[in-house]
Amino acid sequence: MKTTILAFGISKEILNSSEKNLELKDNATVLELKNMLEAQYPALKRLRSYMIAVNDEYADDNTILCPGDEIAIIPPVSGG
Repeated sequence: MKTTILAFGISKEILNSSEKNLELKDNATVLELKNMLEAQYPALKRLRSYMIAVNDEYADDNTILCPGDEIAIIPPVSGG
């Protein structure tokens, strides 16, 4: 299945884009997506606490991705 990944903050810099198109297998999970992204962009592994949001909600590793889902990489946020 074709999907578009939105990237924000430091993840946008790592991917060199705010948006990436990826081909995933049908019924791929968030964990499979993370593994694919980290294989293509090893610097993502250094963002220990980045999250994946699916359709505007944080998703756990077992969430199954569907065609048309809005998927976003949410980097860790720091502030003071």
